[in-house]
Amino acid sequence: MDKKKIMICDDDEGIIDVLEMILDEVGHKVISVNDSLKVQTAIDREQPDLLILDLWMPRLSGQEVLRILRNHSAHEKLKVIVISASRDGEQIAKDAGANLFIAKPFDLNNILDSVNALLN
Repeated sequence: MDKKKIMICDDDEGIIDVLEMILDEVGHKVISVNDSLKVQTAIDREQPDLLILDLWMPRLSGQEVLRILRNHSAHEKLKVIVISASRDGEQIAKDAGANLFIAKPFDLNNILDSVNALLN
């Protein structure tokens, strides 16, 4: 399997740690951003294959981040998995242009399966 670059944007360090660990274990290169205001710059710099994005973040929500990305021709094709504990998360994610939605607390196998499905 090609080593893919996966970016995680979440303000919760615990979630970043868990996702980094499991994605790294299966051979992906993981880049983490814990500030949603910095994610666009990081995406421009790193050109990830996939973004795992939290909806609820201070300052700029995941939904706003995703809308900005989808309006930017360089990133409109970027695969995005939105994760959230929000009850309306799935609808919000879909409306903003996410490829997939995963509810928190998530099952790690579900995350891995979703990542593999989108990257292959």
